[in-house]
Amino acid sequence: MTEDPRRTLGRTGEHQALEHLQRRGYALVARNHRTRHGEIDLIVCDGRALVFVEVKTRRPRGGAGGPFDAVSPAKQRQVRRMARSWLASTPDRPRVAELRFDAIGVTVDAAGRLLGLEHLEGCF
Repeated sequence: MTEDPRRTLGRTGEHQALEHLQRRGYALVARNHRTRHGEIDLIVCDGRALVFVEVKTRRPRGGAGGPFDAVSPAKQRQVRRMARSWLASTPDRPRVAELRFDAIGVTVDAAGRLLGLEHLEGCF
């Protein structure tokens, strides 16, 4: 059975985004956590902030617009609902002063090589 190319592209972008976050000192708390509202791509923590990260991956000139075009107000509301669900169901989560919502846009070529990565902190 062949995997959906969109799923492969998304996993590639999430991997690139996680490497970027880890280089910046964030530790992975959860990845692809499913809630009844959808799936949270990445949850990371740097000791000060617990960050819910929406990752959008595109190929150059893929026709789907830029990575952040897909982080609509409706998507932002969905991510907030997923975060509330995760917080309510995860008592052993990191206890930090700040909760934040970030978006990371990743652009990769046909071979999955990173062409660009943009990280928007606290963007919604």
